[in-house]
Parts: sequence; structure tokens; C-alpha cells
Amino acid sequence: QVQLVESGGGLVQAGGSLRLSCAASGSIFSINVMGWYRQAPGKQRELVATIAASGSTNHADSVKGRFTIYRESAKNTVYLQMNSLKPEDTAVYYCNVNLWYRNSNGYRTQGAYWGQGTQVTVSS
Repeated sequence: QVQLVESGGGLVQAGGSLRLSCAASGSIFSINVMGWYRQAPGKQRELVATIAASGSTNHADSVKGRFTIYRESAKNTVYLQMNSLKPEDTAVYYCNVNLWYRNSNGYRTQGAYWGQGTQVTVSS
């Protein structure tokens, strides 16, 4: 009922920039919170940033001042602008969307979906 498509990962040198995007599609009524998480090898998945429908944002301390989350509500898309990248930012980045959608029975349902993940590698 809902699909998330991520793009924008890749290999970049330390100090460089990347922009990730995540587009939601399907039988969507409204989107509540959109966010980005990351998981490095051997580590737990951690929160990077979230943005509410109101536009209110939350960024992890480790990325404050370097990463910015924003959304285009009309396109059901969330972005993560990553500047001044560091090797420790290397991870698979996942988007997460909390939303109201029409389920297979035709009912309005709230749920959360994950994107497929996109690799970000920062070389030193």
C-alpha cells in the first residue's frame, strides 16, 4: 500500500557533501513524521534526524550543524542534506515514514514504513 524509494547515497571524501532523498507513494492520506536513521557495521541503528508535519525538526548531536533534514510535503518526500562529512558517518542510511494510509481492506490505518537503505561511505 505504501512504497518508499531512497536515493542519493555514494562514496565521498571527508569534508564533502551528499543529499539523500526518500519519496513515499501509494494510498497515503497524510504523513506525520519522516526521519532518517543509519546503521554502521557492527552497530545498532541510530536516529539521525526527524521532521514532523509541522516542520519541527530534531537532529542527533553527532550531526548537528552538518546535516539538515527537510521535506517537500506536496511530493511526500524527505531529504537529508549532509555537509562536512566524516568517516564516522559511513553507514547504511534508512528513511522511516509514519503515516496514515488506506490498507488492503480499504480502511484508514496508521503505520510506519522503512526505506530499502542507501550506502554512504566517507573516505579519509
